[in-house]
Amino acid sequence: MLVLFLTVAPCLEARVEPTHGFNIFSQDEDIQMGKQNAAEVMKQMPVLPDSDPVVQYVQKLGGRLTERAPGYKWPYSFHVVNVKEINAFALPGGPIFVNLGTIQAADNEAQLAGVMAHEISHVVQRHGTRAASKQMGAQLPMAILGGIMGNSTLAKAAELGVSFGVGSYFLKNSRQSESEADLLGTDIMYDSGYEPRQMAEFFTKLEKQMGASANSIFNQFLSDHPNPGNRAEAVSAEVKTLMPRTYLADSAEFRDVKARVAGMKPLSSQEVAEMQKQGGGAAGVADVSPSANMKAFSHNEYQISYPENWQVFGDQSSNVTIAPSSGVSQNAVTYGVMIANYQPESSGTSLDAATHELLASLKQSNPDLKQIGHDEVVRVNGVAGKSVDLIGSSPVKDAQGKPLEERDWLVTLPRKDGSLLYLVYICPDKDFGTMRPAFEAMLRSVKLR
Repeated sequence: MLVLFLTVAPCLEARVEPTHGFNIFSQDEDIQMGKQNAAEVMKQMPVLPDSDPVVQYVQKLGGRLTERAPGYKWPYSFHVVNVKEINAFALPGGPIFVNLGTIQAADNEAQLAGVMAHEISHVVQRHGTRAASKQMGAQLPMAILGGIMGNSTLAKAAELGVSFGVGSYFLKNSRQSESEADLLGTDIMYDSGYEPRQMAEFFTKLEKQMGASANSIFNQFLSDHPNPGNRAEAVSAEVKTLMPRTYLADSAEFRDVKARVAGMKPLSSQEVAEMQKQGGGAAGVADVSPSANMKAFSHNEYQISYPENWQVFGDQSSNVTIAPSSGVSQNAVTYGVMIANYQPESSGTSLDAATHELLASLKQSNPDLKQIGHDEVVRVNGVAGKSVDLIGSSPVKDAQGKPLEERDWLVTLPRKDGSLLYLVYICPDKDFGTMRPAFEAMLRSVKLR
């Protein structure tokens, strides 16, 4: 007698069945609404550019998780908000935003993956537009509601004030939605190779820290993601239904990102709110974010590439400033780079001496300018130059009206005629970690003539 022994392979898709409910929005309308509201978030909040290494890591992690997300294949996109409060939120149709503070707070990669899997689960189960549909159903007679389904739903939603912008009611999830996102997120984590219990561990850690401290950085997440009750127990119970497996350890990319974000100084929600009131804050930060796409500028003395959403102020024969339009105000540069030529007092002056002569001149016109650290040698397309970090006062002011610290990164390059080409990269010190990748990309592109 032939006996067949069948080995059951572990399922590669999440086993929890995504929930469904009353929803007057189509899938295409979810996507359209998500894109519209994501654009508003970009204007209102300090969202890091896609060129930032932290964002690129989060996008890669998000891609790994969404490969295992069940159901409709939404056009997911992942963004990092330069805010220190621990939070994350998902918009209908796929846009997901993770606060920098969340990355700083995660003890391991699985905890960050857990937050993101949880948000992906809200998208999969369309919790946002289901909640909006419920409210619209309560506001409109059934005859009118039936008439708009599949017809002018988005227009009627806008008319009724339904939106998913920053602080929206529909970004605050119900305990039922939280429970559903926990369970589906558990299976997405498992299928992606991450220990699911770390998701519940992260939420539990936040609750303990919030209870032990009045620090509001923990409050926003738990306000938007209320504990459905027995969160850790429910996740553990779901894990027990899954086959034992080996989970992934922290990746080298996660360790690199953790080291990077440890040195970053994200804004508080209060600072963002104050800047929005002043009209030049969070929206200004979003406006200055450099594009990953570059354009070339050809000067008589050099060539340089710069973010395509920035502008060149100057021409081929003058001193030049390259900056976003909102990074230049009242004859001052708040974000960008100034490029000019300096002629040392004596011919034959060494690069080191000429650089310090230039520094003395810059400090004379900016008395509060101070050097931090030591000069460093840099090579730009085969040319040996000098790099100096400086701290001064920025034209950008904080919520109390005090000038922020400004980081000025000076790079000098010797020219054949004995003069120096120098570049001063400028931004508030708190944003330097965010802007540095774009600054470095611009520097790498410089070619002297």
